Amino acid sequence: MRLITTITAIACVSAAGLATAGDHADLIANALGAGPPSVTENATVKAHDGTVLREGTNDYTCYPASNAMGAMCNQPEWDALIGALMAQQEYDVKGLSISYMLRGDGDGVGVSNSDPYHPDPHSAEDFVSEGPHLMILVPDPAMLEGISRDPNDAVYVMWGDTPYAHIMVKIED
Repeated sequence: MRLITTITAIACVSAAGLATAGDHADLIANALGAGPPSVTENATVKAHDGTVLREGTNDYTCYPASNAMGAMCNQPEWDALIGALMAQQEYDVKGLSISYMLRGDGDGVGVSNSDPYHPDPHSAEDFVSEGPHLMILVPDPAMLEGISRDPNDAVYVMWGDTPYAHIMVKIED
């Protein structure tokens, strides 16, 4: 819990500090770099504290990078899952959902591939900090069967034995 609380605090302080500096254009540009133009052109952009920086018309919300995580563009199911993860609540994925992180994890702290609450992910045997990738939520955990859990593979399952299990797809090394 300490790590997730720290990540949340860093993300909010970092994004809020930039937002109060009046540099919304840079935050928006950073966030929009997370997804392909077909997604970002009409996406909503929010700071990590929830401040809407730009209204959109599709179902994606993009967030700028922070000290805790890379920029990302999420469908609503992803935002709900991340909220549950931060609150350490169970979560049942209700449908297929995509999150783009085409700039990778950036300066984010990285995570344990098996334990989202690992107290020191850098010391985890399965530490992961990815380059450009997308993440896929599936509504039935059985759909993850047969997919590698090895983060060295191009496609693998992250947090497989948790309610936050998802498919990681590397776009490039």
